[in-house]
Amino acid sequence: MKSRGAALLLVLWLIALLTGLISGFALVARVENLQGRVLVRGLVAESAARAGIEYALTRLTQADVRRQWRPDGRPYEWQYGDAQVEVKVIDENGKVDLNQSEVALLTALLRAVEVEQGDAGRIAAAIIDWRDTDLLTQPSGAEDADYDGAGLPYGSKDAEFESIAELEQVLGMTPAIYARLAPHVTVHSRRGQPEPAFASAEVLTALGMEGATLVEQRRRWDPASGQPPVGLPPELAVNGSASGTYSIDSRARLPDGRVAQLSAVVRAGSGATPGMVYTPLRWEEGGSRMTGTGR
Repeated sequence: MKSRGAALLLVLWLIALLTGLISGFALVARVENLQGRVLVRGLVAESAARAGIEYALTRLTQADVRRQWRPDGRPYEWQYGDAQVEVKVIDENGKVDLNQSEVALLTALLRAVEVEQGDAGRIAAAIIDWRDTDLLTQPSGAEDADYDGAGLPYGSKDAEFESIAELEQVLGMTPAIYARLAPHVTVHSRRGQPEPAFASAEVLTALGMEGATLVEQRRRWDPASGQPPVGLPPELAVNGSASGTYSIDSRARLPDGRVAQLSAVVRAGSGATPGMVYTPLRWEEGGSRMTGTGR
């Protein structure tokens, strides 16, 4: 009797152990399945955001002007499969070129992004000193000795900006100022003055216009209507001088709330990679994330 009782107890323990193992395997499998679904949906959202960039380039070159997207920063909605994609395009000619603009325009742009007058003048002068090849310091500017005095392990570059990211090294620049300034500057236009037809409110303000008001009027005008714009200055109503180089922000949202963000600067035309219809000049992937509840 004792041996049969011990055997029964052993069987019960084995059953309990097997039940625990099976439950553990089931939990692991479920977690891995959920992780796989999250990764797959993330890739779907990221692919939709990239599709937004490529679709934007096709709309920018439409022969029918009523179907063309204007590269002036207005948002465009596009349905791609089950993803809702919002795309904003700005022609780089609508931005202030760090290598060509004068100190007055740079100062005005810094003021437009809410930098104090004194700081704006000093940073604008330091930008000029960063890019010029001489050792003469602009009034309130910064050459090598000023960087050394600030304890920085580098001096003024004395050569043109190769990317807007170099601004972060300019004396007086802070992360907060850079974040506000970066969307409005470029190194690709090679123009001393930006093209108003594509410019942001901040750039228009720096040019001495009522930037916020004009941008709102521009966005209310729908070129697809075929009607002429009302109340816009001629320089904002025409297509302007396009560069073929664009900043594109593409944001894709899936029905389950998954969101992916992609920001790029691209030059339209055949790239170095066969089959590419554009050349990437800057590429920033924000990754995918969940926001709120699914629709």
